[in-house]
Amino acid sequence: MLIDGRPMRAIWEAGDGSVNILDQAVLPHRVRVVTLACLDDAVRAIAEMQVRGAPLIGVTAAWGLALAMEADPSDAGLATARSRLAASRPTAVNLAWALDRVARVLGRLAPSERRAAARKEAATLAEEDVTVCRRIGEHGADLIAQIAERKGLVNILTHCNAGWLATVDWGTALAPIYVARERAIDLHVWVDETRPRNQGAALTAFELGQAGVPHTIIVDNAGGHLMQHGRVDLVLVGADRITSTGDTANKIGTYLKALAAADSGIPFHVAAPSSTIDWTMSDGLAEIPIEEREEAEVTHLEGILADGGLARIRVSALGSPAANYAFDVTPARLITGLITERGTCAATATAIRTLFP
Repeated sequence: MLIDGRPMRAIWEAGDGSVNILDQAVLPHRVRVVTLACLDDAVRAIAEMQVRGAPLIGVTAAWGLALAMEADPSDAGLATARSRLAASRPTAVNLAWALDRVARVLGRLAPSERRAAARKEAATLAEEDVTVCRRIGEHGADLIAQIAERKGLVNILTHCNAGWLATVDWGTALAPIYVARERAIDLHVWVDETRPRNQGAALTAFELGQAGVPHTIIVDNAGGHLMQHGRVDLVLVGADRITSTGDTANKIGTYLKALAAADSGIPFHVAAPSSTIDWTMSDGLAEIPIEEREEAEVTHLEGILADGGLARIRVSALGSPAANYAFDVTPARLITGLITERGTCAATATAIRTLFP
């Protein structure tokens, strides 16, 4: 997609063999490129949320494994790198999926062959992600077009960031919006701020602004009010893990949006690639691991000062502890449908298996 009119991706291979990422920890106030030169860099980028979004985390992990093979392509080196990357963020299933895929290729090869093979597989996975996200966009735009035929202007509410910054390019939940704009469909996006890291206010709003998509930032708790008053036509979110039965883990607060949408009779769709489906799980509430992050993300805010400097300030009472659950699970019964690269389906075990036999 675009930054200041220039085509960009969230991650790309540099000419010197290193891997570059956009540092999402400083967006939208700074556009900073960070170089990943080794395994440690990749682990840090994932754990410290310099890269965010399940698909992008998976691709970054694949490149992290490739960088690890540059230093130590032995069986022990492969096992250690895979273990460290897998532990960097627990909720997004794309992380384990990408590591498993690259490791399967490397496991069949001699150590001397692994360097080139790991790079090739990581690059292939990245290109596939772009294609998959574009297809999600096409299928999702069809849904938006159906609403536009009835209502004209389509108001869409989204939560967290599931745009091109959360993937290699295009995004998941924002991809339908970008494709719909290509088709000249009249739309507007309500952007949840998405506390505590404000991925909506910072990243989604940044993306939409760069693409010229009409949007408005709202506080997280305003979504229900807008739905009650008929000002939302569609809720469109991404996912970090989807069970084989359709239960979906996404950024904390997604469940509340689904409840409000159900009560207001508003369609609630989850857009995600098939790599986000965890076929080993059937009960999201019981089985999906929920990441708990440091309390400072809740007690402090980061932003830009009047003089242009970046700062972190405390907003909570001194001495009060904070809990920071990063994700919640939306039961399948509250989800109108899933949007994948193969098309749309109901959030049921039968429908998912039919789409992915």
